[in-house]
Amino acid sequence: MLRTGEQYRDSIRDGRRVWINGERVQDITRHPMFKPLVDIRAHIYDMAHAEATRDLMSYEENGERFSVGLKLPFTREDWRAKRAATNAVLEEVGGIVTRVGDETAGEMWSLFDGQDILNEVDPRFSENIRNHIHRVIMTDPFHVSANTDPKGDRSKRPQDQDPDMLLHVVKETDAGIIVRGAKYETAAAYANQAFTKPTIANWGNEAMSDYAVGFVCDFSSPNLRFIARTGFAGRAPARDYPLSNRFDEVETLVIYDDVLIPWENVLFYQHTKAATFIRATLHRYSAFAFVQRNLKLADLLIGAALWNVRQTGLEHQPAVQEKLATLACYREGINAHLTAAIAEAEESPGGLMMPNQSLLMTGRVLACSQLHHMMHLARELCGGQICITPDAACFEDPETAPWLDKFYTLNENWGSEDRRKLLAYARDLLNSDYAGHRLTFQLFAQSPPFAHLAAVYRNFDWNEALRFTHKSAGLSDQVWGTKH
Repeated sequence: MLRTGEQYRDSIRDGRRVWINGERVQDITRHPMFKPLVDIRAHIYDMAHAEATRDLMSYEENGERFSVGLKLPFTREDWRAKRAATNAVLEEVGGIVTRVGDETAGEMWSLFDGQDILNEVDPRFSENIRNHIHRVIMTDPFHVSANTDPKGDRSKRPQDQDPDMLLHVVKETDAGIIVRGAKYETAAAYANQAFTKPTIANWGNEAMSDYAVGFVCDFSSPNLRFIARTGFAGRAPARDYPLSNRFDEVETLVIYDDVLIPWENVLFYQHTKAATFIRATLHRYSAFAFVQRNLKLADLLIGAALWNVRQTGLEHQPAVQEKLATLACYREGINAHLTAAIAEAEESPGGLMMPNQSLLMTGRVLACSQLHHMMHLARELCGGQICITPDAACFEDPETAPWLDKFYTLNENWGSEDRRKLLAYARDLLNSDYAGHRLTFQLFAQSPPFAHLAAVYRNFDWNEALRFTHKSAGLSDQVWGTKH
């Protein structure tokens, strides 16, 4: 039941229409801007078969093995296993990847919890979500999430402008619904399928809306087009930009040009209550892996900063230690939220084990809202040489190499090549166009910052603070009003 890396590569050689840099891509698995992440995704599949990582990445049931990341979580131990699997991936690939396919399957688990709502619309939709979750576990696809529309003029209802600015249903047939519009999605060009759902709750104040639709889209479907942004891989030598060339997950505008979605793939349709539910609960599971990757990013920030101050002999200065300690507090704050979210996990409406929602959502706010501050601290600690150091070719040119070796060698432990590698790495982590892209991505990838805080507002237990203050202040019971 577990795929191999080569089976994954074969699955996306399906004739899909992909463009990048104004050119049609002939083989998505070989194109230089897609190949690095295709290879990483393939390697993750292979990790489930490799002896060293097999038991971290997969589990056995009824004589078959399945992906840990795709397993429905019923216990705290399931979450610890998922966390260990994600750690194993990031350690193995040596960097940060955010859309490798595990956490996005978790978005469908929110609909698993909302089956009562789906049953109100049509019992088939409740059955469809159960079938799709089972199918994902059994077939091990690269499953992603399609959320963001072009949107158009947000001051207008979708019906009052070009209706295709938000993806919508244009026709029903015996075979399924026909949808038109577009979605932005990371990794779509080299994924197998996406859970496609609305991003906003502006249905035109209608009880039923053709924009309130959610479905699983097979990315080999006819009438799909994938128009990708320019990738970072291959634009500059890998020795000078080691992260850009290995870990760029290319975002794509997916065009739905009257695409047929079979009825068995429709998860909700024309029901604004279901659409509102999924937007409010979409990340109750998927936020965990998302925040966990920020923890590993914090490790990279600390490592790049600390190696830089050590190699220049500044580690023991109080002002430097203060900045390093601030980075450590950020890192351990994320770690504490993740650990506590599992320890205080709670049963979901559908009987699953979900991370403690208040702790998980506050952890996400910490990880995302403070990231730019932490990057700036790391940049200060790395120093200005990350933006002025010559490229690797100059360190090898016969005429310039002796000079660079002279000025970049510090002592017997730090020669010029190690120092160049460290500065190039820190530049790509903190200062390059890739670094800027990653910072913005982390800020908006699951939802914009105001939505992060809205999730905290919905999940925090306000009553306990009210109760304790009511008792401490000696307030009368009448202040509770009718809501108490």
